Amino acid sequence: MKGLVLAAGQGVRLRPLTDDRPKCMVEYLGRTLIEQILEVFEACSIAPIVIVAGYRSEVLKEHLRSRTIRFVLNPDYASTNMVHSLFCAESELSEDLIISYSDIVYKPEVLKRLVDSTADLAITIDTEWRSLWERRMEDPLKDAETLELDENGLVLDLGRKPRSFDEIQGQYMGLIKISAKILPRALELYRSLDRTATYDGKPFKQMFMTTFLRILIDSGIPCQSVPVQGGWLEVDAPSDLLLGY
Repeated sequence: MKGLVLAAGQGVRLRPLTDDRPKCMVEYLGRTLIEQILEVFEACSIAPIVIVAGYRSEVLKEHLRSRTIRFVLNPDYASTNMVHSLFCAESELSEDLIISYSDIVYKPEVLKRLVDSTADLAITIDTEWRSLWERRMEDPLKDAETLELDENGLVLDLGRKPRSFDEIQGQYMGLIKISAKILPRALELYRSLDRTATYDGKPFKQMFMTTFLRILIDSGIPCQSVPVQGGWLEVDAPSDLLLGY
């Protein structure tokens, strides 16, 4: 199973820590985020590993020079989002994939639960997200996103602004499993999208990953949730670096 890490962004909210390095190279508990992600990949036998780089890509490559990793460049990193980075690696989308954001850290057991899923499309969700969000910010509802599941744990809807906590059955974490079986369909859907349209208020190249996941779901591809209870952390602000997980 191949690992694909989306690591093109700078992380402007982490400045000045990211003035000279990409967001994934910020240190948490003495090691960079990307090092911790790769160690968990290795613990779960994820290989080969591909990284989509962008901002200060030369610094990232030097940082990881001792590892056997393939790099893909997103040259438009400053004006694009995760979905664009994903499809910059189109040539690598040919086998079962674990896709990971690069501004998160997680324990091996979190990733293993996703790896063990038999679904063609699956995402990890944190069902105890609220306790983490309450440590991160004063108003958890302001930053959270909706997540609606059916009785079998299939994702019905996600990624919208919630009106209440009742609309959040878990929090999408930035970890995705997608099988080689449905990758051609995902590519076909992506290529068919109107490049001049807006998606959840964003231009095509700035589309959110949750928006694209909804497109896959609406096309008839089931998305299975893989629930976890903590064991991870999103690093989006300097204050996050003071938290445990």
